[in-house]
Amino acid sequence: MAFMSQHKLLDLIDDDRIKAAIAAAEQQTSGEIRVSVSRFFWGNVRKVADKAFVRLGMRATRERNGILFFVVPSRCRFAIIGDEGIHQKVGQDFWDKLVVAMAGDFKQGKFNEGLVRGISECGLLLGAHFPYQGEKDVNELSDDIDFGNKE
Repeated sequence: MAFMSQHKLLDLIDDDRIKAAIAAAEQQTSGEIRVSVSRFFWGNVRKVADKAFVRLGMRATRERNGILFFVVPSRCRFAIIGDEGIHQKVGQDFWDKLVVAMAGDFKQGKFNEGLVRGISECGLLLGAHFPYQGEKDVNELSDDIDFGNKE
C-alpha cells in the first residue's frame, strides 16, 4: 500500500466516533487531545509527529497539557506525544499504558478501536493529574481530526 488517498484515509477513520471519544475523554480532564492522520511516507514516524505537534499548536494550552495521537494507517504505526506540562507530572508508565491500550488493535488494522481505546485511557489517566474543571474548563484545541500531511 504505497499511497493512500485522502478518501481512503477518511474511510479508515470514523470521524464522528473519534471526535465523540475525544469529547468524552475531555469530560474527565482539563487536558487537550487531538488526532492527526497522515498519508503514507517513508521515514521516522516520531519526527513527523513532532512536526505535526508544532503545526497544530499543541503547546498553546494554558497548562501545557496537550496530547497528540499521530496515526499512519498505511504503515499501521502511531506515535503519542504529550506537552511538557504532562511530562512534569506523569512517568513513563503513563505512555506505556497508552501504547499497550492501542497496539493490539493497530496491529490488526482496527484503527478506530485503537484510537478510541487510547483516547479513553488517556482521559482516565490524565484526569488524576489534570482534573476536569467543570464550567471553567475551556476546549482550548479543536477536536477535529487533522488530515494534513504537510510535514
